[in-house]
Amino acid sequence: MKYWHIFLAFFIPGILGYGGGPASIPLVENEVVRRYEWMSVQEFSEMLALANSLPGPITTKLAGYIGYVEGGTLGAVIGVFAAVAPSLIIMILLLGVLYKYKDSPKVQRLTLYVRPVIAILLGIMAWRFFQTSFEGIGLWQVLLITISSFLLIERMRIHPAIVIGITLVYGAFLL
Repeated sequence: MKYWHIFLAFFIPGILGYGGGPASIPLVENEVVRRYEWMSVQEFSEMLALANSLPGPITTKLAGYIGYVEGGTLGAVIGVFAAVAPSLIIMILLLGVLYKYKDSPKVQRLTLYVRPVIAILLGIMAWRFFQTSFEGIGLWQVLLITISSFLLIERMRIHPAIVIGITLVYGAFLL
């Protein structure tokens, strides 16, 4: 039953996570934190930060790590397969149809209507991360890290993985 839960925890977000990794993250978080309670919001946010600093698709990294923690090597394999299976199936079945109608105004409008939903999902997830951060390190630390990260990424054009690494080192020295 544990392996079935691992499969569902990543297959369902794979089906519903239109747009790839960023759209799937809140869905994975819901499954892992709320539904199965394998992690707390704090643990998930730490894992997400570390996974974002590594190369490759985010959902497969999350699936591999969580699957391994919950079910060992077989759990990791099942998690990664479940994360990529919906895209694989949809690509095989619908690639010809989508390619034929990709320039259709209706298809383009569909993608425009989905974007606000993805933005809301990401906003809710970010809000939850900020709430747990306030509880864990306090308002001033959260503001310092948020403003510094923004300036480093947007103004100084430092790669986000380096900013995450800097933040990890900063956090390690505060412990």
